[in-house]
Amino acid sequence: MDPTRNPYSPGAGSPPPALVGRGAEIEAVRIAIERFRLGRSARSTILTGLRGVGKTVLLQEFRRLGQERGWVCRPLEAGRGMSLPYAMADLVRKVLLRLSPAHDIAARVRRALGVLKSFQMRWNLPDGSDLTVGLDSVPGWADSGLLDEDLAGLFTEVGEAARERGRGVLVTLDEVQYLKKEALGALIVGLHQISQNQLPFLLVAAGLPSVPTLAAEARSYAERLFDFRTINTLGEEDARAALVTPAEQEGVAWEDEALDRIVAETKGYPYFVQEFGKQSWDVAEGTDRITAADVDAGVPLAVDELDTGFFRVRVDGTSDGEREYLVAMASLGRGPHASGRVAAAMGKDTPGVGALRHKLIGKGLCYSPRYGEIDFTVPLFDDFVRRRLWPT
Repeated sequence: MDPTRNPYSPGAGSPPPALVGRGAEIEAVRIAIERFRLGRSARSTILTGLRGVGKTVLLQEFRRLGQERGWVCRPLEAGRGMSLPYAMADLVRKVLLRLSPAHDIAARVRRALGVLKSFQMRWNLPDGSDLTVGLDSVPGWADSGLLDEDLAGLFTEVGEAARERGRGVLVTLDEVQYLKKEALGALIVGLHQISQNQLPFLLVAAGLPSVPTLAAEARSYAERLFDFRTINTLGEEDARAALVTPAEQEGVAWEDEALDRIVAETKGYPYFVQEFGKQSWDVAEGTDRITAADVDAGVPLAVDELDTGFFRVRVDGTSDGEREYLVAMASLGRGPHASGRVAAAMGKDTPGVGALRHKLIGKGLCYSPRYGEIDFTVPLFDDFVRRRLWPT
């Protein structure tokens, strides 16, 4: 098959040619945007799920929805060590510039810029542009030195400015699990304030399955503030549609047996569906049909591509001790596993490997689904460990 026509797109955050199986999440955000347009309240959303299930792709789709309705939409990623005050000041500056161009700043936006200037001065942040030069700061707003109060003041000003301009603001925040507890708590307080005032400011965040627990630990009322949605594997029908629909647009058909093989191999994980579809297309000998034999030829290539890319990059930064812990987890089969069983598989007690467990969670390789349990954040990672890290 001609590889230049290959419609499948495995990659970090790469939109699939057919976004299937996520209609409920897309509709929920659309409704939230429409409720704000009517002056009503709506909860912000947090998507949780393993790596490779399409959370980042959904964030892109939500920004597209907001842009279609005239909202100001900005992406943000919470990398390790991110300064939340700096990130939010930069984001707010860009949002306000979109709400009112620099050559014609509206009065309400001008006040919000003054509050932003106070926030920047209090938190010793660089201005970032000439936007607030010549503007007076607004003392008493977003300058208390308490991050939760100051973010609440900053978000309120942005929401008020957006409402006056007849628009809304949608912020997507990826990898939210990397926020420190204090930063996550401050973010929740800020969102709580604008929610009470029914301001058109919507956050849609995404992160690993541990995020609901982290949010509840940061602020007890987080579960009532957010609409938590678990993003999981695709059902069999949706997984088949993810393969069939883009191929049909290229005049190519899939044999049923070929589809069955890929669905079984990938367990319906969207990233894997795209990778196996891509490799099967590239090795297919025909010009208008992908057969079971083509999938058989493509499977080893897809597995190798996942091993050397998707999986390998996640273990390159681990220590020998951490890899030993990963191997012990994989030796127990599909998780989650009791932390004590993992320690026993290493010939040690639970306290003796607690530091390794903590580091792996911090690196985003593992998470704790329940107290005393541990599991991989990457789907089918145990298979990779047994293939590539298993002692010989």
